[in-house]
Formats: sequence, C-alpha cells, structure tokens
Amino acid sequence: MTGFIIALISGALMSVQGVFNTQVTKTAGMWVSNMWVQFSAFIVCLFVWAAMGREPVGELLHVHPRYMLLGGAIGAGITWTVIRSMDALGPAKAALLIVIAQLIVAYLIELMGLFGVDKQPFELKKAAGLLLALVGIAIFQWK
Repeated sequence: MTGFIIALISGALMSVQGVFNTQVTKTAGMWVSNMWVQFSAFIVCLFVWAAMGREPVGELLHVHPRYMLLGGAIGAGITWTVIRSMDALGPAKAALLIVIAQLIVAYLIELMGLFGVDKQPFELKKAAGLLLALVGIAIFQWK
C-alpha cells in the first residue's frame, strides 16, 4: 500500500513540476530552466543526504555497469521533453501521453529483462491494460 501511495504522490508531483518548469522556461529559457531544475534538485538532495543519509559518495565508483550512472543525464532529457510537451499540448494531454509511454517502456523492460530487471513473462491482462490505456488516449483526444 505504501508503494501505491508513493506512486500516486510521484505522479502528482511530476505534473505540478512540469507546469512549474514550463512557466519558468517562458521567462528564463529552456536550458537555464533545465539547469535550475537539476541544480535545485542537487541542493535538496545534498541537504537531505547531510541530514539523514551520509552514505559514502565514493560508492558511486562501485556502480556496475557504468551506464547506470547516466540517470542524471537522462533526467535533463526528461525535464526538456516534459517542458516542451506541456508547452505544446497542455498539462493534461502531455501527462497522459508521458504516462502511457512510461507504461509501455516499463513493460518492455520487464518483458525483456533489460538493465538488470528480472525478466517477466508476457501476460495478456497487462497487454490488455496497455491497449485500454491507448484507447483512453484516443477518447481523451477526441474532438
């Protein structure tokens, strides 16, 4: 249940953050906005780490495979794409498409066992759920 609640909070925060970042971009520009998002996230993480964590930073040197360290760089791409999509489509449409893309890619990662994730068998009900979500997009887009 805790994971479910945290996931709901995450989705809500992502939508609010996307709107905030899009508004900042209108004044400061794309890359200044993106830089601010990443920098402010770094500062928050630094304070939380100092207050609660204190895991050794050097442990990053032990991460294998090394490409797993690209999460922050991917985060910059996520910020850019969220800002651009929300600006072009509006928050609701952009969030809907973002979530559907997340579902499809996450399911493919599970099916293929990519990036160290345990491989999962194909399940018709999950595929049907994805199809239903795609139908939901069509209904949402319907004019």
